[in-house]
Formats: sequence, C-alpha cells, structure tokens
Amino acid sequence: MRTKRIVFVVAAFLALSGLNALAQTSADPQPIYRVTVVSRTLQAINYEHRSGPTKIDFEGTVLLPKAKGDATVESKRGRISIDAKFHHIDPPAKYGREYLTYVLWAITPEGRPKNLGEVMVDASNNAKLSVTTELQALGLIVTAEPYYSVTSPSDVVVLENVVRPDTIGRVENVSARYDLLPRGQYTMTVDPRQLRSVEPEGEKLPYDRYEALLELYQAENAVQIARSLGADRYAPESIGKAQSLLSAAQDMQARKQDTHMIVSRAREATQMAEDARIIAVKRRDEDRLSRERQQEQDESRARMDAEAAAQQARIQGADDRAAAEAAQAAAARAEAARIEAQAEADRARAIAVQQTVAPLVPAPRPHSSVIEGEPAHMQLTALQRQNRADLLVRSNAFLTTRDTPRGLVITLSESSFDSNGLRPWATDRLARIATLISSHRGLGVHVEGYMDDRGSDAEQQVISERRARCVRDSLVTNGVAPAFVVATGFGKARPLASSATAAGREQNRRVEIVISGESIGGIALWDKTYSLTSRH
Repeated sequence: MRTKRIVFVVAAFLALSGLNALAQTSADPQPIYRVTVVSRTLQAINYEHRSGPTKIDFEGTVLLPKAKGDATVESKRGRISIDAKFHHIDPPAKYGREYLTYVLWAITPEGRPKNLGEVMVDASNNAKLSVTTELQALGLIVTAEPYYSVTSPSDVVVLENVVRPDTIGRVENVSARYDLLPRGQYTMTVDPRQLRSVEPEGEKLPYDRYEALLELYQAENAVQIARSLGADRYAPESIGKAQSLLSAAQDMQARKQDTHMIVSRAREATQMAEDARIIAVKRRDEDRLSRERQQEQDESRARMDAEAAAQQARIQGADDRAAAEAAQAAAARAEAARIEAQAEADRARAIAVQQTVAPLVPAPRPHSSVIEGEPAHMQLTALQRQNRADLLVRSNAFLTTRDTPRGLVITLSESSFDSNGLRPWATDRLARIATLISSHRGLGVHVEGYMDDRGSDAEQQVISERRARCVRDSLVTNGVAPAFVVATGFGKARPLASSATAAGREQNRRVEIVISGESIGGIALWDKTYSLTSRH
C-alpha cells in the first residue's frame, strides 16, 4: 500500500499549475467579476422525516457546463445524510489563482448558507463526499473558494442540485437569489497576485505530498485574507495562533515530515485564520459604529456648546432684543392701523357709491348708520390684536409663519424631515414654538401634512399622516396639551404650486401648523370684514 501511494501521481496537480498562467494573464486583479453570475434561483427540497433514501442530480452551471453529479439523500433520526459524487470537475484555479478548492453548501429556502464540507478532486477530475446536516429543507450548490473553512459562499457557483422525477420530498424555491446571499469577503480586499496557488514543480508529487502542499497554500491564503481585513489589529491573539500553526506546518513541510501532521496543522491554521477573519470583521464594524456614535456625540456636544454660547449672547443682549421686539410689535401695530384706515376709506367710498346709485332712498333716521359695525365675533380687541401680533413675530423668528384667516400658519418644509422623522434642528425649533403656544391660553393647533403628486395616492397619504403625527408628538412632548392638538394627513390634496418642476414639488411637500383660538381672535391682522346695509 505504501508503494502504491508513493507511485501514485496526481495529474490534477499539473493541470492546476497550468491554469495559473490563464489566471495571471488577466489585467483584472479580481477576474471573477467578469464572469456572468449563474442561475439566480435554486430549488430546495424538504426531505420528509425518515422517508428513506432518495436521489438528486447535480448539473454544471455556465461556469462549468460539463460538470455533473448525483447524491443519495436520506432523512435519518436527528440528521440528513448526503452521499455525493461529482464528475468532470476542472481545477478551481481556472477562475483565478486565489481559488484552491471547492466547497459543498446547503442553502435554506430563506437563503441562509451552511458549509457542508470540502470537495476534494482526484486525478481523474472526480470527487465524492459524505456529510450530514441538521437542516430539513435545503438546496445544494458547489462553489470555488480560496480555502475550505469559509463561512459564506463566493459568487463562483459551478454546480447546483436538480430535482429528479423520482426524488422523494417537497420541492421549495429558495427565496433569496444567489446575488442576495451573504457575500464572503475573501477576494474583495486582497490582490489575488498576493495569494498562493500551486506552482509547477521540478518533479512529480505523490498524492499525500500534493495534498499537504495544497492544504498549506489554503492556510496561507486564509491568513493573508484575515490580515488584509485587520486581524492583526482586531483579533491579534487568533491570527497569532493561526500564524504559529502555519509556521509549524511549513517547517514540517520543509523537513519532509509526516504528511498527516502537516495536513492537520495546516487545516487547524486555516480554521483559526477564518475565526480571526470573522472576529476582525465584527470588531471592525463595531469600531466603525463606535466612531460614528462618538462623532455624533461630539457634534451634539458642539451644538450644545454653541447653543449655550448663543444663550449667553442672548442674555447679554436681552435689552437690545426687547427693544427690537418692541419695535417689531410697534411696526405690526402700525401696519394694522394702516390696514384698518384703508378699510375705513374703502367703507367711505362704498357709502358714496351707494348714495350715488340710490338717490331716492329716504334719509336715515337719527343715530342710524349706513355701515353696520362688524359682528362681535369678527372683531379683534386690542388685547387680541397685540397677542396675535406678538405670537406672529415670535414664531416667525424660528419658522416661517403667515397670518391668515384660518389662523397663524407655521410651515415646515421638506428639509425638516429625514427617513427617521424630524431632523434635530427642526425638533429644537418646534420645542420653542410649543413654548410660545403654551404661553397663550385657549389656543388650538391643527397639524396638516401634505405631499406632491408623485407615487400612489395611498403611499403619499400614509407619508403625510406620519409626518403630521410626528410634528404633533413633538409639540405635545414639549408642553402643548394633547387635547388641543389634532394631526391630519391630506396626501396629494391642496398643492401650493405646480408639480411639473422640482421646486414646485418641494414646495408642496410640507407640514402646516395652524394656530387659532380666542386669545388671538378669529381674523387676520390685515383683514377686516364689513357689510353694507340699506338705510331705513
């Protein structure tokens, strides 16, 4: 037996070495991404519990069309056994020098992959594998990989299972397509020219020496890939153990010691390197998230410092601000007086017109008036006028505010929102608006959400309602009584501008806060209604 093992020469070794030249001639450092991804869906089979053995076939994909195979699958107590055979399997280096082996994967109907084992190709380009899995429903694929212990499949799918007419089990489609499976980060950050492949040798190798050499190169690739992803920084202990095991295996290889020990050390190094890679990726992502959180905290602290400085400046300039606010209030009162005077002039002109068109109307009785006064509920008292002007000026300092017959209308533009709701600066300004509303008794608030005409009616309705509720919740959180705040979404209704332009659509995507109530009256400062009556 020992003589047979020494004489046995692996032809696959020479074929694998010859394919390195094909992989190295490419100018693309990651040649796999020139390959059209193979079939997008896969059939999974739910092997009924203890239903006896059944057969399935394997067919090669466009990447390895001549490959084929079959497997006997049997559902046993607590596990499913798979005895697979494959034929016409070309060396994996044809897809790039970083690919050294093949792996059989089980894919659940939800698209979760599980490494079932390494597919070792013999001198005749055939392979067989016997494995077990606890999965009940699964599809099977074979991929080319840089080492055997990978935990996510590459894109190089060379074989996939095919359901036979006599296959026993319930067929299910894998819901996740191949391009949605978790990607293995095995060739993304490493130049394949830095990875190992089996080089031509001056003499033919017996199979056990070839196997040891291939395992060593897989271990080297695993260590190199883990280090490229930051294992030296994020998983120093694990990558150190992997390097130590690899060095021991290389030393045994140099001394031509027992191949079984070399393979054992190399495979252990590969597993340790894969663990280091997984730890490094996880800790690197955690480190990135930590940096982002720290950055957010720093920015928040900077904003708080800036607000504190601004608050100090506001305290120091309180007198100037009070004078400015008084001037603004006086200007608003002056404008209101001007508007009222204009209304009086309009009424006088209306009287003159009426007297001109109706000269035969009897003279008025003593103390009667041609123009009846406004109804009490349509008039603004001096206090209401002052409250309305004051609230208009103060709220306009934080958000755009208009005085309308509906009430004071505060507008939040599209820029006030992000995918999670209100932006921080908008939340801060709404808190100040809430303080102003709470300082006046008897005010009611109606929050109205609007969208543009893009998308479906239902979708835009939902978005407008969600934004309106978000603004209402912010006002209530900052002190406005919940009973006095109502939120409504109007979807595409009531556009302010044409949606034919981007500017018009942006103007239509808004939330309006309508403030009304007894303390600020029922009409705008610029509005004064009146009615003409006949003289009797």
